[in-house]
Amino acid sequence: MIKTHVKKILVAITAAAAMGAASTSYAEEPIRIGGIYILSGSAATYGEFAQRGINLAVNEINASGGILGRQVEMVYEDSQGKASVAIQAARKLVYSEGVDALVGLDSSGVAQGMVPTMPELQKPLIITHAATPDVTGKLCNAFTYRISVNVAQNMKAAALVAEKLDATNWTTIGPDYAFGHQSWEFFGNYLKELKPDVNLMSETNFPRFGAEDFTPFIDRVMDSDADGVLISVWGGDLVNFVRQANNRGFFEKDLELLFTVGAATEVLSALGDEMPESVHLSTRYWFDGYDNDINTRFVKAYVDAYDGPPSYNAEGAYAAIYAYKKAMETAGTTDGLAVAKALSGMSIEAPNGTVTFRKGDNQAMVGPNWGISGPMHPDYGIRTLTDLQIFNGEDVARSIEETGCKL
Repeated sequence: MIKTHVKKILVAITAAAAMGAASTSYAEEPIRIGGIYILSGSAATYGEFAQRGINLAVNEINASGGILGRQVEMVYEDSQGKASVAIQAARKLVYSEGVDALVGLDSSGVAQGMVPTMPELQKPLIITHAATPDVTGKLCNAFTYRISVNVAQNMKAAALVAEKLDATNWTTIGPDYAFGHQSWEFFGNYLKELKPDVNLMSETNFPRFGAEDFTPFIDRVMDSDADGVLISVWGGDLVNFVRQANNRGFFEKDLELLFTVGAATEVLSALGDEMPESVHLSTRYWFDGYDNDINTRFVKAYVDAYDGPPSYNAEGAYAAIYAYKKAMETAGTTDGLAVAKALSGMSIEAPNGTVTFRKGDNQAMVGPNWGISGPMHPDYGIRTLTDLQIFNGEDVARSIEETGCKL
């Protein structure tokens, strides 16, 4: 009887020890977040800058105890700028890598293709860059959020800038997919409301994304009656465009030029003084435009780590990781549905101020930044932004009814 009793105690102790070991193992198991960005090709710098912002956030969070007592670990996949590749990457990250949440997406076309798969994956996705309104509009779902400015918000701000200019004949040069076409559509509609007498020219210009030769489109605009041009070319394409436009004398023409993402520091760093002065440039976040403690710390940490100022893509990716920290701690779990619900209506303090995910469409209420390219920055080798305007996010956002989102 004694031996039997001792045996039962030993079994109980062993079982308890095993449970304790399992509990300890679970507590030490990292929270895994999957990042899907363009990591190759002409737009790869955007993925690189996003990774930089994420690395800063992850290092800060891990140094302060992690999330729910667990360290954070990133797993990255290259979307290659293709929706089919991004979908495969998302499934791999969820089903094979066991990630708890997703961030990323640089291309509007990629976002349009991938977002409808999120309910299948049952994991939240915070988009940090891709700007098509559709993903928080007609394609919206309960698992998809965006922490950055969308096309509709930015083009409302662009129209408010253009309203004060003398240009009356407007055309566009933009990539031949959702981002370029939607930028022109929203800009034109908003500008017509503000200035009904403007002429939106039928002669528009949509080079393919990744095009190497922009001179036919540059020449076509120079030979037209346009006196205002909306330019939504971005990334490496924008770098090539500006260099070729300089060679053609494009910037010597009497044109009002609005670059919808021209103040991305990735582009400004590549161009240096090749970016002309006195053109209108936009960005989703300008590093010295926000006077708050979080932005001061973020910019300093970024400059110390990478020897240059952060881009809007770095800032959005940085803020997205902190959004997951708050949502997971609010939910008390990393369960995908619970975290997605916690994000709805949630506000966080980010480098660009208070960011709120609007209930009803999951779009962050953040404001576009528009300025005029100025003298070279004495430390960073990029154009400064003068006459900076930071628009109120709610003032330039469509109503939920207008978005077409039905959650």
